[in-house]
Amino acid sequence: MPLAIAILIVIFSALPCLGQEREVTLSLDDAIARARVRSVDAAVALDELRTAYWEWRTFRADQLPELSFRATAPSYAKQYSSYMDENGNYSFVRTNTLQASGELSVSQNVALTGGKVALSSSLDFLRQLDGTPYNRFMSIPVALSIEQPLFGVNTMKWDRRIEPVRYSEAKAAFLSATEDVARLTVDYYFTLLMSRENVEIARQNLDNATQLLAVAREKREMGKISQNDLLQMELNELDARAALTEYLSQLQSDMFQLRSFLDYGEDIVIVPVVPSEVPNAEIVYGDALERATANNKFVKSMLRRQLEADYEVARARGDMREIKLFARLGYSGTDSEIGNSYANLRSNQVASIGFSIPLVDWGKRRGKVKVAESKRRVAESRIRRETMNFNQELFVLVERLGNQQRQLDLAEQSTRIASRRYQTNVETYLIGMISPLELNDSRVSKDNARREYIDRLYRFWTYWYQLRSLTLYDYSTRSDINADIDKLVKIE
Repeated sequence: MPLAIAILIVIFSALPCLGQEREVTLSLDDAIARARVRSVDAAVALDELRTAYWEWRTFRADQLPELSFRATAPSYAKQYSSYMDENGNYSFVRTNTLQASGELSVSQNVALTGGKVALSSSLDFLRQLDGTPYNRFMSIPVALSIEQPLFGVNTMKWDRRIEPVRYSEAKAAFLSATEDVARLTVDYYFTLLMSRENVEIARQNLDNATQLLAVAREKREMGKISQNDLLQMELNELDARAALTEYLSQLQSDMFQLRSFLDYGEDIVIVPVVPSEVPNAEIVYGDALERATANNKFVKSMLRRQLEADYEVARARGDMREIKLFARLGYSGTDSEIGNSYANLRSNQVASIGFSIPLVDWGKRRGKVKVAESKRRVAESRIRRETMNFNQELFVLVERLGNQQRQLDLAEQSTRIASRRYQTNVETYLIGMISPLELNDSRVSKDNARREYIDRLYRFWTYWYQLRSLTLYDYSTRSDINADIDKLVKIE
């Protein structure tokens, strides 16, 4: 029994306590991978992609034949209805009828002409309930309907030009959004990383200040340093304690921000790791511009906006006159028996041409055309301006990224030199060769060099993912950034 109790004690002592914090060491790549899946921004981007996907599917469905069935079963009416006799006199008669109808049709939009063709078959039933009850059937075994605008804008033709560009833009926007998620992750990650570095620096400085203060007190007792130097060391120790307290508070705030963004629980303590390597890629502006022109959502957006402006002009011109052709050809039959209603068929033909031509509209429709043309010129001017701004932004980004790689190498060397200088000055101070002010100066230089290195890393990765977002190209693998769209938009 004592052995069993001892085993249970060992087992339960090995289990984590409820509410106990758990550390998670997280690299930058791991943080970005999790953010692409678990962050709210990634979910928003995916929902927008799904919306665009189903809009695209709806457009594709409009190009295909549609099979539909319409029915009324039953329709009962007991009321007075107007009736005209053979002399042309009207009166009201009492009706008590039961009706039912059904129609099966296949329709197809014609993208070439903008019209619509339908093939249908229908059957109507009527039963008179008052007087001598009787049944009547009317059948239309087959009927061909054509509806065609003659001079109006062909909306389907324009949709076939605009919608593929719109969906391509949506896919590019999703890929750019995922890269923007990565860039936002870089912001949160390095903010936390800098906070942890500040805490480590503050702790190290506090340890050093405490040790140096103890040494200074001993030297003061021996009369080797002045009271002023001792007071300076005491101030250094108090400043180090205050800095550590402030940095610890900021660390908790930054930890909460990244933890929420990555969808971690509040019991998780994220330990970021300083990236040891960065991609070494030679990027030329001309190549980046070519990638962005082929892949970026902005370029596709410009094409879509140009097409939409052209469509508005075409629609305004088409609305100046409206002529529509409608024709229906087929056969119909009627009888008191359903079978006989299909036997003695007669032709059933309807043809009509409707038109609307304004005679005096005081220039309203022509004004709409001019407005549409003016809006198109405005859109073209904005597109040219935005294109110049986009090219300039891309050029500046490529230059900054190349410069940041060089600055990062220099910052790494400065960190090593400043750290060695501080260690040397600590040893020199202990033997009384330098003053506390010189020691503080070397400490500040060491801390600033470390922070500068982290900041350079942060800037590099920010520029890197910003470039990926604009070009949708990964220069580390020399391949386009793609995703399995069909798999992503599938909703279980």
